[in-house]
Amino acid sequence: MTPERFVHLADAYGADLQRWPVAEQTSARTLLDSGSAVAREALDAARWLDTQLDSHQLAFADPALARQIRRSAPQPASLWSRYARWLSPASVVGVGIAGIVTGMLVASLSVPLPMLSSEVLPSVFDQGDAQVLFTVNAEEAEQ
Repeated sequence: MTPERFVHLADAYGADLQRWPVAEQTSARTLLDSGSAVAREALDAARWLDTQLDSHQLAFADPALARQIRRSAPQPASLWSRYARWLSPASVVGVGIAGIVTGMLVASLSVPLPMLSSEVLPSVFDQGDAQVLFTVNAEEAEQ
């Protein structure tokens, strides 16, 4: 292991060699046992940083401040308010179209249609029926 590699690992993993990758621990101990000044300085710097990080205490925020921050945060928009701008005009148009269609349907069903029977509009295919009808009507007239 080179001293530069040792400095890099000390910066990354700290002063405790047990936290280092297992493959690097043996060669790091060998470099320290050889008396490398660069390795000793890197280990001392890492030890100092570890103690600083371990001694740091978090300052907890006041619960009233946390409630105030939560209340002042923007509220997520509800589903209705998100689509209210285009849903309202679309519903008016939809109700209007449904009214027009319903009115046309009611108007078409309430108007009586002319009777389409052979008496009103005889067709080419009803010639045989017309003779039977004529015969029946003639017999009724004789009686």
